[in-house]
Amino acid sequence: MQVHTIDKAALINELTVGNGINHAVHQRRRADFALMLAMFSGDVRDNTPVEKVDDIVTTDDLLRQRFQLQPPQALRNDQSSYAIAEAQATLFHGSGLASAKLSHYLRPDALTYLPEDTHNLPEEVYHNLSGHDRRHLAEREPTKSLPADLYQQLNTAMRCDQLRAQV
Repeated sequence: MQVHTIDKAALINELTVGNGINHAVHQRRRADFALMLAMFSGDVRDNTPVEKVDDIVTTDDLLRQRFQLQPPQALRNDQSSYAIAEAQATLFHGSGLASAKLSHYLRPDALTYLPEDTHNLPEEVYHNLSGHDRRHLAEREPTKSLPADLYQQLNTAMRCDQLRAQV
């Protein structure tokens, strides 16, 4: 068999060979059997039918809008969380647990109340920082890096200063 004929055979699985592999086994022709197995495709995508599936974009916001759900429960507090918690506490003291639960389900408060203005650090860690570290956390813009020719500028300034001292 020529190489081009073997390449064009496109053997994918035993169904494309027909009875040839069965005859090779029964007639004990190991070389033919081994050749046919070696010519099978090793790619799984050739053996299984693959259909093109359209990806449907579904996000949490789209599903909430479609099913008319409330916004999700906030993970951490903000300024509006305190008013919601106060209203739920008032309902609990005035009307009981069922009223507070209903209020929570309709308008959930924050899951956790963390201290504010600590740059997402625990309060005890933030207060243990030095003033310099707190200042660096409060800076919005990163500090400018040193110029690339700093060494040359320092060297030139030192030489100019030495010349002024001699004159």
